[in-house]
Amino acid sequence: MVDACFGHPRLAALYDPLDPDRGDLDAYLRMAEEFAARRVLDIGCGTGVFALLLADRGIEVVGLDPAGASLEVARSRPGGERVRWIHGDATALPPLRADLATMTANVAQAIVAPGGWRETLRRVHASLRPGGRLVFETRDPARRGWEEWNREDSYVAVDVPGVGVVESWHEVTDVSLPLVTFRTTYVFAEDGEVLTSRSTLRFRERREAEADLLAHGYVIDDVRDAPDRPGREFVFVARRPGEGPG
Repeated sequence: MVDACFGHPRLAALYDPLDPDRGDLDAYLRMAEEFAARRVLDIGCGTGVFALLLADRGIEVVGLDPAGASLEVARSRPGGERVRWIHGDATALPPLRADLATMTANVAQAIVAPGGWRETLRRVHASLRPGGRLVFETRDPARRGWEEWNREDSYVAVDVPGVGVVESWHEVTDVSLPLVTFRTTYVFAEDGEVLTSRSTLRFRERREAEADLLAHGYVIDDVRDAPDRPGREFVFVARRPGEGPG
């Protein structure tokens, strides 16, 4: 199931205007340079912001996402034709030999089912060249970040060109660790429409993520801090063993 915030055409078009600061992607751009990546698989590419930043640097990019409405936004962006967009989850991946696979933002946490997570790790491992890397982030559950997901702390009202003022906020509806479920509400001033999106994220402990990676044949090169949210997230750098540049 795709969350409405990604799969509903009206909401997918709002994803970037309501959250325009993507400074979190800077660290991933630096890692693409650090690892001299020339072919990148962007898993959960959403509306294509990161994929197109990579393409701007002359990198060959495959963007994968199960939300068709988000991919339509991605394809319509300037330069969208330079990225190979694939609609689906990791089971839809064709044969690849990527230097780097990424899951930015909430992507890894949005894969909540253990079976789906294991299959994603297996398919991504097969899509990497020997020596290729997988990089993803996940929030540290010890920091209890969901406690800030309430109307008071998350409310925004944005005047979106061509759309009008849109109000939005988050409210947690269930905490059954490792799963946290929240609802996002959107109110359109222009026509009064109210839309909601329900999302569930899995908060993996560091040892859980490390064990999953090792079980699927990865070597863990590093577990880093997220520069934009220090002390709040784990950034895993894992590698498919074998010969290869980098």
